Amino acid sequence: MKLGAYFAEKGEAAGCHFTVWAPLLKKVQVEVVAMPDGGSDSAQKNLLPMTQDARGYWHTGETNLPAGTQYFYQLEGADSWPDPASQFQPEGVHGPSQVVDHRAFDWTDDDWSGIALADYIIYELHVGAFTPEGTFEAALARLPDLVALGITAVEIMPVAQFPGERNWGYDGVFPFATQNSYGGPQGLKQLVDACHQQGLAVILDVVYNHFGPEGNYTGKFGPYLTDHYRTPWGKAINFDDAYADGVRWYFTENALSWLRDYHIDALRLDAVHAIYDFGAKHFLQALAEAVHTFAKTRKSPAYLIAESDLNDPRLIRPLEKGGYQLDAQWSDDFHHALHTRLTGEVIGYYSDFISLEALATAIKSRFVYAGQYSPFRHRDHGSSALDLSSEKFVVCSQNHDQVGNRMTGDRFSTLISFEAQKLAAGITLLSPYIPLLFMGEEYGENAPFLYFVDHGDPDLLAAVRAGRKEEFRAFHSEGTPPDPGSLDTLKASKLRWLPNSEPNSEPNSEPSSTNQLPGNSPTQQRLLYAFYKQLIAVRKQYKIMTPSQYPDIQTHHTNDILYYHRKMEGNDLLCLMNFGEVHREIQLPLNSHTWTQIICSTDPQWSVSSSRPDESAPDESAVEYTCLPRCLSEKTTPMVKIPPLTLALYQAQKPEPT
Repeated sequence: MKLGAYFAEKGEAAGCHFTVWAPLLKKVQVEVVAMPDGGSDSAQKNLLPMTQDARGYWHTGETNLPAGTQYFYQLEGADSWPDPASQFQPEGVHGPSQVVDHRAFDWTDDDWSGIALADYIIYELHVGAFTPEGTFEAALARLPDLVALGITAVEIMPVAQFPGERNWGYDGVFPFATQNSYGGPQGLKQLVDACHQQGLAVILDVVYNHFGPEGNYTGKFGPYLTDHYRTPWGKAINFDDAYADGVRWYFTENALSWLRDYHIDALRLDAVHAIYDFGAKHFLQALAEAVHTFAKTRKSPAYLIAESDLNDPRLIRPLEKGGYQLDAQWSDDFHHALHTRLTGEVIGYYSDFISLEALATAIKSRFVYAGQYSPFRHRDHGSSALDLSSEKFVVCSQNHDQVGNRMTGDRFSTLISFEAQKLAAGITLLSPYIPLLFMGEEYGENAPFLYFVDHGDPDLLAAVRAGRKEEFRAFHSEGTPPDPGSLDTLKASKLRWLPNSEPNSEPNSEPSSTNQLPGNSPTQQRLLYAFYKQLIAVRKQYKIMTPSQYPDIQTHHTNDILYYHRKMEGNDLLCLMNFGEVHREIQLPLNSHTWTQIICSTDPQWSVSSSRPDESAPDESAVEYTCLPRCLSEKTTPMVKIPPLTLALYQAQKPEPT
């Protein structure tokens, strides 16, 4: 059953239909407030009576209401409110809802068959900060850049209508309505259609664990929230209390609407650990069943990817093993272990990941914490996921949360050295898991990604400012965070892009000063981009995305050296990493194989001349310093000296038959 305003499909009565869930109300009417041609009906027709069914849904229809009609729901013959399932809020969260005809868009992706989840190389972006204009339309011009890099899937941070014109998206209050300041429903459809034409899958970030603090009128209609549980945002969404069925369908239909009406390929489910449901069938299981059933009706698959800090493999286990059967989940442990190793930060949850062993475990075992005691949490944490294959996990070295929730939005470009950035890129993109890049990471963007909002309520905005200050005080951060309510905070967070990399090869329109932020130089940015591009090419050429099982990877670590041997259907892979600041010599178990180098992060083609110890040294000396041997074998290289902050990948060559 569809919700909100929608037009008749085959077999339904003609016209525009309205459905809203309001189980406890006695009278609900559609109040038409504006027509697209500027005209209006008589006073009698401005109010359309609705009838209630046994499950608490109110229905009505009108033959002559066109797309673009604006309306409210009038409740109990008194106040009027926007539609909880509004498809568009052209005047923002407090204004009228607008009828959208999803049948009218001219899709050109009929031949789109989707991409296998294991083949996803994800690029996470925020529409407002991705381009100077901050719109869906402006993002179109950058899609060829992502394709050229080798990206296969674009992940869009939430676009459900939020208050004002700028927000991360997690303060959305109309889950069905596409943000007006980004370009609304038409703009998102054009972007998705263009992505499919370019061979890119689209993941949409959706929020089913809370509503934002401004413009949430669902409580006027029914018990969407429950006080049985508390979340960081207040009352929890009602997934298991009285009248929960209507709430559960509201969010299920929301997921289906993105897949059906916008041709989205996958949904990233925000913070599912804050979805509280102790019913016999968890909401996430019901959602997965509905999405997988829907996927059978189209050519392309539909995936659900969970963000969770529980380290709970039930999310992605099949139903027959007691799981919810989601398709994948984020592995925060991978990020935390890598970040701690490269930055040396040990505050907060990073204190659980101090040892190099933590990173070795993340590479091999999916989770670092799989039932062990967590000193940070003061309890046992997680459960073993060793039975699950690698394509069930998404990993990253940076993402919007881990960058943007730092007080000054620091990226790796301003936190760690150029060589360390390449090391981070290599370990992520060459891992057996699904890699995710955060926009701008591929060239070492120097601009921060900060937290920003545009609340209309001054008291709420003051509370947000105070809350951010208190949050960072708890983490012993010094200074004052940038004002989240200032337009300048968003402007500071916009990508600068590479010099001379404007769409269609036009000259860079940004002032030259934008490339003088602390962090990478323009030369380093170009080299880093080339290195990312080559890493992605290696991932594809050597089938690194091939799903692997727990026994397929053997990890070893000593001092600052971490290496792993990965069994492959073809030739095995050996990945060597030095996380230290000095050369380390190590004896490797090379067996009888000869190992040929595929890529090395300190190869001269990825390095600036200043990284060499002696500028006056001949080229051979520089190569000796920066490069590992092109081939490894027990005969020729019984001991291997690995340069500082280096990653190298080798492939085993099978012995010639005698």
